[in-house]
Amino acid sequence: MIDIRSPHLTGAEISWFAPLCSDDYEYLGVPDDTLKSTYQHTSNILLTADELGYRNILCPNSYQVGQDTITFAAGVAPQTENINLLVAVRCGELHPPMLARTIASLDHMLKGRLTVNIISSNMPGEERESASRYQRSREVIEILKQAWTQERIDYEGEFYNIHLDWTDPVKPYQQNGGPLLYFGGYSPHGKDLCAEHCDVYLMWPDTEENLQGHMEDMQDRAATYGRKIDYGLRVHMIVRETEEEARAHARKLVSQLDDEKGQQIRERAQDAKSLGVSLQAKARDAADDEGYTEPNLWTGIGRARSGCGAALVGTPEQIIEKIERYKAMGIRAFIFSGYPHLEECKRFGQLVLPHLETVSLPEAQGRVPERVPATPLGIGARA
Repeated sequence: MIDIRSPHLTGAEISWFAPLCSDDYEYLGVPDDTLKSTYQHTSNILLTADELGYRNILCPNSYQVGQDTITFAAGVAPQTENINLLVAVRCGELHPPMLARTIASLDHMLKGRLTVNIISSNMPGEERESASRYQRSREVIEILKQAWTQERIDYEGEFYNIHLDWTDPVKPYQQNGGPLLYFGGYSPHGKDLCAEHCDVYLMWPDTEENLQGHMEDMQDRAATYGRKIDYGLRVHMIVRETEEEARAHARKLVSQLDDEKGQQIRERAQDAKSLGVSLQAKARDAADDEGYTEPNLWTGIGRARSGCGAALVGTPEQIIEKIERYKAMGIRAFIFSGYPHLEECKRFGQLVLPHLETVSLPEAQGRVPERVPATPLGIGARA
């Protein structure tokens, strides 16, 4: 097994997905006004996931019709009970000290149930090379870590030169390093950034052999920094009582998909030209006539979606067996989703989730204090 940070965990962090970026369908590529990315619809999905016992939920970030990620998370946070929020942050959108304060504020609202997904794609209207984008993200992360763990910020880099004598306004609820940083990316620059600074490496669906290769590569990169990290998998889910019912739903999802419309959907995302997206396309090309690359892994969703482009398809028993195989490889975080998201959140929550041992990674990593911390946003003295 890969040398992971959390080998002691017998469970895994099971998460769902909040479609903030206009990504909810009954038939892929066919807009449905009842599934628009409104606050009411998306918050209903998130609160349902909380009620059903999911341990985290991804709130994505993209410049397309939908909602601002941090605004949405702040709006829904007071209504949640137990679920963590995995909030995607596009590095460079906010001045790093202000981003640190924003994250700290949200972390206090959630009482330590915040996790952060680091995004390094281009800003809307911007075209930067991979090395430049990831260097910007590296500087943002290094400034955040100074802000969360030191009394002052002293930073000089290619993008930012920041000197602040006071970091009280940005101290988060979580201790021992602040919120966990999740990261997904496949370019060498991206993997190096994750190996040096992040806590969970998120992968998109692929064959077990290819996933193992990415994990081995990341393990070796992290070791050069004297670190170990945990691993996660973002994949769609189609679970039914019988395998034929599951496969039939997969066929139904793409039954009204126009390939030209699917291409438009894929290309409008900010990460449409990334290496990770090209690898998802490569997986589709290698699939059989029905779109399967290995038992129960179906790539048809990628015909109308940039990024994560495959689903696990099968019975509850088949899905559980597959998840256990992934866990045996060393994966400790899963982000699932399904179309339509609310309906499939409930179905997975009823058929599969009760049979899985689940954990919260921030709690498992000792980030969440037992009582309110002595920070200015907690019980600390006001300056």
